[in-house]
Amino acid sequence: MRRLDKLLFGAGLALAATGTATSANAAEIVIGMQCDRTGPTQTVGTFLCPGYHDYVNLVNSRGGIEGHTIRVMEIDHEYKVPAGVEAYALHKKEGAVLISLYGTPHTQALTQKLTEDKTPGTSPGFGTAAAANGENFPYIFPIAASYWSQAAAGLEYVRTQVGGDLKGKKIAYIYYDNPAGREPLPVLHKLRDRLGYELREFAVPPPGIEMSAQVLDITRRYRADFVLAHLFGRAPSVSMKEFKRAGYPLEKVLGFVWGGGEADIAAAGGFDRVEGYSAMQFAGVGSDYPVLDEIREMYKAQGKDAPKEMESTVYYNRGVFAAAIHLKAIENAVKAKDSGDITGEDVKNGMEQIKGFTLGGLVPPMEINGFDHEGGGWVRIFQVQGSKFVPTTDWFQGYRDTVVELLKADASRQ
Repeated sequence: MRRLDKLLFGAGLALAATGTATSANAAEIVIGMQCDRTGPTQTVGTFLCPGYHDYVNLVNSRGGIEGHTIRVMEIDHEYKVPAGVEAYALHKKEGAVLISLYGTPHTQALTQKLTEDKTPGTSPGFGTAAAANGENFPYIFPIAASYWSQAAAGLEYVRTQVGGDLKGKKIAYIYYDNPAGREPLPVLHKLRDRLGYELREFAVPPPGIEMSAQVLDITRRYRADFVLAHLFGRAPSVSMKEFKRAGYPLEKVLGFVWGGGEADIAAAGGFDRVEGYSAMQFAGVGSDYPVLDEIREMYKAQGKDAPKEMESTVYYNRGVFAAAIHLKAIENAVKAKDSGDITGEDVKNGMEQIKGFTLGGLVPPMEINGFDHEGGGWVRIFQVQGSKFVPTTDWFQGYRDTVVELLKADASRQ
């Protein structure tokens, strides 16, 4: 096994081999967290993961959950699947009752192990879309709009931008050519047959830093009416530059959820260079949320400035979002058992009881239950206007009936 010692973050992470899914210390509840701070998606991880820790620290500073401290054991897997599998083995030995996954390939690689161990894992906004069906994937929780739901919501948004009818419209789908990039295709194909739009797909080979040929095809040959862009890592910023260079209106480009962070905009030249570009979000964007004020107050009470990572509100806020959902599930589990000696199965049940939890508007109005493990597939569109992201829609769902139909029909991907 490749050594991961240097990749462990945080204090007190000695690996006590408990070999169970119950926290080793009844006063302490362990969460296994996977992250990418140094690999190809570090533009996300270096902001998302600190947000996760800050929310957990906020809860711990107030006494934890029913008096039980939450310990987050983070491992940087550098977006490498073998390292993610090794990380899970370490988390399991430490007694983690919940795994915060990071990456679609990693989620797919660990789904069977999590199921066998009866340990819930979450994949917010990524992973296997079919896992939103909790009856088929009982221990995987997308807890945010899956790639199927993002595709459907993206098409619903496009419909509102092209006159209310997609029939006959030319839609281009440009995507990072890996399992995550290909994941939305079933929904795009099914809705194409239902709604009558034309669809062409343009794959961008990893690492996604060269796509001039694809953009030329989209803008000059295909002459797309609208572009859905499912890119991540360095690719989103490259796509913005290429579309702008081609003279294509960025108002006609909509990014999926990993293509619209402040770091992406900065890498594309800044907000003033990509005016009009829009992206879907599954958590609130910006700094005006009560929970973020509470985190800033926590740092102030410690005599510290708020961390610079908070300035990247898209990905930092998603870290807060994920942590908040996780701790709500753990709270439900602890209260149901009247004990901190909880198992992964307890946390799974606690996750399926989440309803009406919005964290002051940072979280959409989701409801997680035994069937729906993504909480409804809600998104909100934020557009680059001036020097910031501005919301242009409220929380909404797209063609939910089609997504649910696919979820109920897809039992073969377990």
